[in-house]
Amino acid sequence: MSRFTPLARSVLHSPVWFIPFDDHARRVRTTGVTVELDRWTGDGWVPQDVAAVRTPSAAVVYPGLGRRGRPGRAAPERHRARFAAAGYRPMYPADDRPFSSGLIGVEFLVHPYDDDHPPAVRTEPRLLRLLPSTSFPYPPGLRTVHGVVLDATTRAPVANALVEARGRTSRELMPWHERTLSDDTGAFRLALRWEGEKTDEDAVEETFRLRATERPGRAGSLTVRLPEGVDRRHVIEIRDQ
Repeated sequence: MSRFTPLARSVLHSPVWFIPFDDHARRVRTTGVTVELDRWTGDGWVPQDVAAVRTPSAAVVYPGLGRRGRPGRAAPERHRARFAAAGYRPMYPADDRPFSSGLIGVEFLVHPYDDDHPPAVRTEPRLLRLLPSTSFPYPPGLRTVHGVVLDATTRAPVANALVEARGRTSRELMPWHERTLSDDTGAFRLALRWEGEKTDEDAVEETFRLRATERPGRAGSLTVRLPEGVDRRHVIEIRDQ
């Protein structure tokens, strides 16, 4: 994995600007994030020994990637960035794209350029969301539920599924949204920091509706009632919608 190096030549163009974002804490993450860069050769992905750079604003960039002498009519090259951080799993689909568990990196094109021929494509910053994994160090006392995501037909675990819960606070009616990604065994652990639905104001039981998504058209849901089900291993079955 590449370590971030200091930003030495900020005038160089970078084909990508990633901003690692801690989705649980709702803030940019400035430390503990590593990245690997691959290049597509036509036959497969080949790791690249190119160090990422972290800017003072915590963006991850590759200044100078694609810069070459006499770029001429060279075709753009396909690259892929893969992120990692202890206690997190990266969510690769962009915010405006449907979720798919099959993505294992962010793909982008690197356009060749030189000092006389700047890149024709403008680079826009992009959030790279880091979601809590099963090993995320939640603070003591924070309520979580755990379980596994399975294929409803084969009973095989579904890795990297997006597990979510949504609702509104009881008084202010402000929307809340919790989410995580299942691990390679299909296991998940989801924080529930806000109140669930209640039959009345004094009720003890709270109801939460969990939804797991593998890809467009493949999802599953489950109703969880707390505190009764707080220690139960919940199973969410994925099927065609």
